[in-house]
Amino acid sequence: MRYENLNGDFKVRAIAGTRTVLIVLDCPENLRHGLMGFGFWRETVGAADPDPKWLRSLKVFRSVIPDPPNAKDPKDPTKARRFDTEEFPIQSFLWSDYTADPGTRYRFRVVPMYGAPGDLEKREGLSFEITTEQEYGQGIGVWFNRGVIASQAFAREFGNSAPPEPENPAHKVTAWLSRGLLEACLQFINGTKPGEGLRVAAYEFTYQPVLKALKSALERGVDLLVVYGYEEPTAKGKICANDTAIDKAGLPREYGGKQVLFHRTKATIPHNKFIVRLDNNGGAVSVWTGSTNFTESGFLGQSNVGTIIDDPAIAAVYLAYWKAVREDPVRDDLRPAVMALTPQPPAVVPADSITPLFSPRPTSGMLKWFGERIRDAAGAVMITTPFGVSEALIEPLAEDRDFLRYVLMEKPPTDKVKARLTRDKDLQYAYGAVLGEIYTFRNGEPTARKPIREFELDKWLLKEDHYRHGGGFVFFVHTKFLIIDALSNDPLLCSGSANFSPNSILLNDENVLLFRGNQRVTDIFLTEFDRIFRHFYIRKTINENAGELDLENKVAFLDETSAWTDKHFLPGSFSSRRREMFFADPAKTWVTQAMEHR
Repeated sequence: MRYENLNGDFKVRAIAGTRTVLIVLDCPENLRHGLMGFGFWRETVGAADPDPKWLRSLKVFRSVIPDPPNAKDPKDPTKARRFDTEEFPIQSFLWSDYTADPGTRYRFRVVPMYGAPGDLEKREGLSFEITTEQEYGQGIGVWFNRGVIASQAFAREFGNSAPPEPENPAHKVTAWLSRGLLEACLQFINGTKPGEGLRVAAYEFTYQPVLKALKSALERGVDLLVVYGYEEPTAKGKICANDTAIDKAGLPREYGGKQVLFHRTKATIPHNKFIVRLDNNGGAVSVWTGSTNFTESGFLGQSNVGTIIDDPAIAAVYLAYWKAVREDPVRDDLRPAVMALTPQPPAVVPADSITPLFSPRPTSGMLKWFGERIRDAAGAVMITTPFGVSEALIEPLAEDRDFLRYVLMEKPPTDKVKARLTRDKDLQYAYGAVLGEIYTFRNGEPTARKPIREFELDKWLLKEDHYRHGGGFVFFVHTKFLIIDALSNDPLLCSGSANFSPNSILLNDENVLLFRGNQRVTDIFLTEFDRIFRHFYIRKTINENAGELDLENKVAFLDETSAWTDKHFLPGSFSSRRREMFFADPAKTWVTQAMEHR
């Protein structure tokens, strides 16, 4: 849901996803002088307990609270003090509430604060109501897990420890990390009735709650067939992790005289993670897909998304693809079927449509297609690339353009890629990192992380690395999505299992969905991108500037003057461009430029 109020001295635009409300503010130049920040007050509309409160602040004025980690609650000296935005306002024109619940109406009051630290003066603010999106609506469901593996919020709730029962969906820690993602996948499986069917295509297939749910479905009469990634046992005795998990769950390879499990051995990487639901006549009706592997770290660790599409036409295309993959074809034999099902899309896909795309494909034309859509953007581009930025996308992203680009990666770019990505100040990148650790480089390539010695920020921002015992290649960022003109009336969203790389297009089994014009779905992705990008951007900034003497003051404490507003009004600066971006004309979209490629 979107809200705007462009009347009055202070203007606001708000975008509600499922669990995040993003709020952007603007004001005339003269009103920023003396502005100490914004207080944010919220209550739940229509609830028995509306829980009215000033929302939390993570920074304080040093002159008021010189030692925040040791500040105590004045009403209960045994507890740490909670800082709120009434006393310690937010010093930014962009702020997000990450504590919202899906399908809930909230009333916000945003109050400009003037005066001096400890003696703030509230000016007339803005009040508005906005409703967060339901996780499922209009035939489409979207769920993001918590995703940020190491976070202050987890430490506040549970301490810096591993989840005690990661295979128990009902455990409060597991549920907190899953944030609805695991529950939605299990419900998709558990809601399948006897006589209906499930067709699973899995790469990593080890998470016991999912495997046991599939076993239960089979036993209650669901027609279950699974294609999964398989590795032959090695000479050293190592066996396929998927087979080990299957045996542990008791999921049978045959049932009622019929084969249930099918090895996928001939793909370069059988990277799919989808489930097709069938009706009792064998017709496809719905599909679960996204970036989430059926693993513990997929649901509870790395940032991931799951999507349900209740559309028989789209589900039927997925089912046809699944049938082709089940035969375990070599790449060259699978490509004709892939192209017959999902040919190269036009530059301008149909309005208000969902277009599936599968791999492996005979050419890397889809990478060129993605690059052209980036170049077509009128407002902003946001992309997550777990395995780095493909060469085909570097130039479209790095070109000097009049719109902002945000790139979120798993690891820092190489020196050469960094030099290209930082040519234009309107591009910002971030990458997964543990606070208080920094990557080492060898020959310009990121290798390992090492602790930053004599790093004192853990007094205020906890050094967190509480959950990574599952191993794997990706610890932090595993989503794979691209948003073009997210704030426009006609956004384009690309999301799936593919990593925007040549291998994902040419070699692997992959699936992607293109959403055009769906503001509801795009708003969910946008607000989640904002949440994860800003979290890791802050870590990147702290880690890369650990030797700066004044870093702690900048990170932990508020500016005691209105000088914090300078960068937000400096013409051409990134902060100023970001503020302006949210108030740009939403009628301007990528479609105008893309029409020239038809």
